[in-house]
Amino acid sequence: MLTVHLNWFTTDEQFPFFIQYGGHDEDMDLHNHSDFSELVIVLNGNATHVVNTEASFIKKGNVFVIDGATAHAYKDPHDFKICNIMYKPEMLRAAGPDLRTSKGFQALFILEPFFRNIQHYESKLSLPISNLEFVSSLISSMIEEYESKLQGYQTMLSSRFMELVVYLSRQYEKQEQGLQSNLMHLANAISYIEDHYLEPLTLEGVAAKSGISVRHLNRIFQSYYQTTPFSYLQRLRLEHACALLKKTNLPITKISFESGFNDSNYFTRQFTKIYRMSPKAYRRSQ
Repeated sequence: MLTVHLNWFTTDEQFPFFIQYGGHDEDMDLHNHSDFSELVIVLNGNATHVVNTEASFIKKGNVFVIDGATAHAYKDPHDFKICNIMYKPEMLRAAGPDLRTSKGFQALFILEPFFRNIQHYESKLSLPISNLEFVSSLISSMIEEYESKLQGYQTMLSSRFMELVVYLSRQYEKQEQGLQSNLMHLANAISYIEDHYLEPLTLEGVAAKSGISVRHLNRIFQSYYQTTPFSYLQRLRLEHACALLKKTNLPITKISFESGFNDSNYFTRQFTKIYRMSPKAYRRSQ
């Protein structure tokens, strides 16, 4: 199987980003991406999309993200035209907290690509024609900007890429309203946890905000994320504590409380369990 590298398309290490129209008249062999994710917008026609060993039908208006670990291919294309946007996953870190806690963003850009690689998962965004026309015009302006490379084009492209990400996230959320899918319940839960992880949280509260029972919340977290809601919450709090240990001189006790732990001894035990060193040792190592 072929492994594709981003530097095959661009050698600009300061701006590892590439956008193009792709026309496929013949089958494309199974391949994966070594160091980038790919946002695909189907602009015309249809094809069979093979992901690992599973196949699904894709058509005009479909939008999906393939991460670096996922092998995929296109078979039996018919008047098939797409837009490929290749980007480093770190580029999405520019998203503000309002977007990172969006259910549509979590579902389309984080959860779907992850699940697509570990299980058969056919879900994808399907844009109505009017919405696809807006996306097509935005893509056209991005490609023109990319090819002309006028002064400031990298800033302009980064801005328009994030505009596209926001727009697609909103469309995904609208599409899933009323479907009550497990993925959207999970996206609901993750969005709520990431927005409130420094506050006192209970599983009952997270489940209520997600519109499901605690039992179902635990089940879908385990099924899709291979972890529990509590473990996910704990990881966010510990990551926040790491940032405070690196950037501040706050006492360990205060850091534990500011990271959502109400017991500094418990915080130290959990921190040591995960990072294999105490918070004090971690701070010295930084």
